[in-house]
Amino acid sequence: MKVSRLSMKGQVTIPKEIRKVIRVEPGDTIAYEVEAGIVTLKRVEPFDAVFHAALSKTLDEWTTQEDQEAFRDL
Repeated sequence: MKVSRLSMKGQVTIPKEIRKVIRVEPGDTIAYEVEAGIVTLKRVEPFDAVFHAALSKTLDEWTTQEDQEAFRDL
């Protein structure tokens, strides 16, 4: 078990061994999940807005009102 101390500003240093395991580097985004008093840290994959915008332009198969009604319950 690794231990860190909380600073007066509420900051915690993630030990090097833990950073290595979850593959985080300075500037990466960390997500926190809390369940039953247990906190889980996860590295968040960066969101590529340009890629998603380009991809969304190719996904126009179901763009008519008829398509929306036909597939509404899926």
